[in-house]
Amino acid sequence: MNLSDFDFDLPDSLIALNPVKPRDSSKLLKVSSSDGFEDSTFHNISKYLTEGDLLVVNDAKVMPSNIDGYKMNLNKNLTKISFTFFENLENGQWKALAKPAKKININDLIFFKDINGDIYNTFAQIIGKKDGEVIFDFANDHSKFLQMLVNDGRVMLPPYITSKRKIKSSDNEDYQTIFSKRDGSIAAPTAGLHFTAELIKDLEKKGVRFERITLNIGLGTFLPLRNETVEENSLHGEYCMISHDTVKILNDAKRNKNERIVSVGTTALRSLETSFDGEEFSSVNSKTNKFIYPGIKVNSIDALITNFHLPRSSLFILICALMGRQKMLDAYKYAIKNKYRFYSYGDACFLEK
Repeated sequence: MNLSDFDFDLPDSLIALNPVKPRDSSKLLKVSSSDGFEDSTFHNISKYLTEGDLLVVNDAKVMPSNIDGYKMNLNKNLTKISFTFFENLENGQWKALAKPAKKININDLIFFKDINGDIYNTFAQIIGKKDGEVIFDFANDHSKFLQMLVNDGRVMLPPYITSKRKIKSSDNEDYQTIFSKRDGSIAAPTAGLHFTAELIKDLEKKGVRFERITLNIGLGTFLPLRNETVEENSLHGEYCMISHDTVKILNDAKRNKNERIVSVGTTALRSLETSFDGEEFSSVNSKTNKFIYPGIKVNSIDALITNFHLPRSSLFILICALMGRQKMLDAYKYAIKNKYRFYSYGDACFLEK
């Protein structure tokens, strides 16, 4: 298979730059393996769900990850560099993307300012650099750095948004799901953005249940696949956690023919597929680099709630593995014709196996 097999043309006007409000007023396209397509709105998703359905949500919380640092030259002038911190290593060390990376080198000291322009008593040394990625060592200033991220850091929105508008203060709330609980993600599990407290309450009244798992979305979500041959690509490892208690609930639902497992988002699905061995789920507390493409059977779930994804992306390839490539290409063609909004702040699909 080639990446070009998963390509489609999307008008720029259909890329959602801002979320709709209320969140559950987004459009919803229902796709099943046998029937055609059905238009709806997300607050009506209950008509596709039945008593006993188990919705598995990713409770990852988006942490502020983007902040400016400053390199001081010999004349004591400051050069501003934008850093996006995406992985906390150990002992005060972090991985980050640097822009422009050519301005810094190994052993450089980087200082940080607060929002008022005052230099923090916080600095770090660059101890590694490769392909635009750098490794910081904050040493004794690590706790100060963490507080600085909370106070002054910005969420990292996808490039298809930031290339068209600036990050706004409202994004810190808009780009966070109602399920968010566990710190550590640099991107939102965007299928969860459509849920409201009122909708959750209505679904629970119907007998729909919710269960939380965690996958901390990392840098890989923003990076394109590099190899034209699909199978030769690999994904960045991302931390995944599914508890023993959740596993018991999942296995009970899997054995019950009257209950369905519905994944809320592709990140939750990748976690479930990491946990599922073909017969039962087991607990997970480690990184996963699970890459799902056509030819790999998706057996852990019965349905998927997800947004509309980028062409040639691992997420679009994943839903093609679930539903069939031609089915999803036809669904996206239908969505484009009917002016659905795409990507993180866009509309949603209900994909039923």
